[in-house]
Amino acid sequence: MNIQDAKEEIIHTLQAYHRKDAAGNYCFPVTRQRPILLMGPPGIGKTAIMEQIAAQCGIGLVAYTITHHTRQSAVGLPKIVTRTYDGQEVSVTEYTLSEIIASVYDCMERTGKREGILFIDEINCASETLAPTMLQFLQNKKFGSHKVPEGWMIVAAGNPPEYNKSVREFDIVTLDRVRRLDLEPDLEAWMAYAWEQEVHGAILSYLNLKKDRFYQIHADGEEKQFVTARGWEDLSEILKNYEAIGVSCGPELVGQYLQEPETAREFAAYYQLYQKYGMDYGIREILDGVIAPEKESGALYRQRAEMAKSAGFEERCTVINLLLDGLSETFGSFAWLDDRAVKTQETLKQMKKELEQETDLEYLETFVEKKRQQLQVKIQMELGTQRELRLEREVLGLLEFYQNEVKLAHLRTKEEGMEWITQLFKETVQQRMDALQRGKMQLANAFRFTADCFGEDQEMILLVSGLTKNRRAMDFIRVHGCPEYLKYGEVLVPERVETLREACLKQLWQQ
Repeated sequence: MNIQDAKEEIIHTLQAYHRKDAAGNYCFPVTRQRPILLMGPPGIGKTAIMEQIAAQCGIGLVAYTITHHTRQSAVGLPKIVTRTYDGQEVSVTEYTLSEIIASVYDCMERTGKREGILFIDEINCASETLAPTMLQFLQNKKFGSHKVPEGWMIVAAGNPPEYNKSVREFDIVTLDRVRRLDLEPDLEAWMAYAWEQEVHGAILSYLNLKKDRFYQIHADGEEKQFVTARGWEDLSEILKNYEAIGVSCGPELVGQYLQEPETAREFAAYYQLYQKYGMDYGIREILDGVIAPEKESGALYRQRAEMAKSAGFEERCTVINLLLDGLSETFGSFAWLDDRAVKTQETLKQMKKELEQETDLEYLETFVEKKRQQLQVKIQMELGTQRELRLEREVLGLLEFYQNEVKLAHLRTKEEGMEWITQLFKETVQQRMDALQRGKMQLANAFRFTADCFGEDQEMILLVSGLTKNRRAMDFIRVHGCPEYLKYGEVLVPERVETLREACLKQLWQQ
């Protein structure tokens, strides 16, 4: 099973466990709610999908790596209490609330989310003193005498023994009380995630060419060499940020993330080529139409098309991946501006409605302050993903800008204030429209350049399949159309093209 299939299985399990009757009681008996046990190699993305599931389902998440804990922190500390049995007072030992269970209650109080996932990583690497507690946890959903709260599903993860010498095998009694999902590295599943996370284009391009380099673990004797999905994603972040500050990225840096020498050397060399090809071909200028056959730069356009035609297979594929990388960045930018415009419009509608009930324009300052406080509460209570909170921060920034502009214009009446803000909001809408037109233009130019260079050969198939795997690209095309994708995609993905054609027609009808 790949990591995306596991994600879907966990979501379905959550839906089943959280199903309620008309009275609001859980339908699934707690005693039959088996914990899910994810078993797979390290760095495959087990923790990452927990965060995605929690955000997607709107539930809480408490994650612990059990190797960092002792029996005392998991079970609680002993304390002496007095009890009366058969009329006689006796001293007995009880345990304080487990730190892990306490964290679940803290999450519920902080976020207001009564349902969630308690995720315990590296569960089969617990210390010898903690191992019995972990077995009790999986079998009875308890740490010591304290139960996991109702509505919280347990997900545990571990590594098979071939990847970690410290692992402990679970007995049949324990395995008969969990749902074990065995995970394997899957490049295609990870690539869909990677497009979503805007992983560096050089990495996506390289792995398209060298699929066998995606995941490797060699543990011969004391020497350990490995490349993991986590390593690629972390490498992506350092590459993007080093580029932003103008620092070069050499083989030594790559080797700190890809700890298998041959892969590290090969990718470092490819990364330099990727950067050079991007400049040699002027991919950004081609996408933006600065270099185009109908302009004064036509000779330069034709020269680069000829250069691509005569290039080797790896260079041709890299050119297509550079086009996809540029398009993906544009789609991401448009998605952000689109969300910002929608969120700002919703907020301004609320502002206008509340302002109608007030006597003067001074309420505008009160409204902005209220929004500021609401955002602070969401940040403190972790209500929302990083992207959602960033979006709210940006909308708040626009509100503060509008408020200041109203003051600078010496406006006094509510009507004047809202009219002024409406005019200012048009700039936000125009930014969205400019990004939309840029996206349409870049799509058309990408298909034109690919057709001029390679016709309808395998490079065109690579472009179409790359767009098909990119959710943001598909969202853009479904809503705003792309005749070229429909034309060239009919041969490769006819069922997807037909669905998109229907979606595009529906969108045009609604407009």
